[in-house]
Amino acid sequence: MIADCTAIILAGGDSTRMGRDKASLLVNGEALLQSVIARVQPLFAQTLISVRQPRGDVSLPQICDTQADGGPLVGLISALETITTPWVFVVACDMPFIVPALIAQLASFRGEHQAVIPVVDEHAQPLAAFYARSCLSVLQQGLVTGNKSLLGMMKNLDVRYVAADELVQFDPQLRSFFDLDTPQDVTLAERAWQLCHSEK
Repeated sequence: MIADCTAIILAGGDSTRMGRDKASLLVNGEALLQSVIARVQPLFAQTLISVRQPRGDVSLPQICDTQADGGPLVGLISALETITTPWVFVVACDMPFIVPALIAQLASFRGEHQAVIPVVDEHAQPLAAFYARSCLSVLQQGLVTGNKSLLGMMKNLDVRYVAADELVQFDPQLRSFFDLDTPQDVTLAERAWQLCHSEK
């Protein structure tokens, strides 16, 4: 267990391209949010759900965004304002293949850094990443100045970027970073789920 860290599952997005609430979307019979909870919760002493409005379909504690239309940055800020642990692990609710061993590996890179963010196919993955509580004041200031880009805030932090070749041992296909934005992604996710289970 990663005792000095709280897990935050982001479930407050607009789901504009999906056309419906992603958190409750079923993939092979299981809601995306419940799938992520099942993978993440055993690793942490506490798991919280970040939402824009309270949800009735989860029993875990929920954190409501302190500002409307702020995107993931506001969700992260609200989480950092709430937690009592030195670290938070943030993951989006539409990443149902996140691998616990990969999360543990990311945790090992924290050291004295303020954030640990994986990089896959030259794209940083800020919604499957660790953030120190010391990030809070920097992120709050960025929001005040109108910068709502989570990645844009990283230039003001001490970030340990983790390359894909440092993670493939724990997730050879890097499916952890597959997120569902469109109905077409759901079809791909169902195929990937079936492939994952056929490999076992």
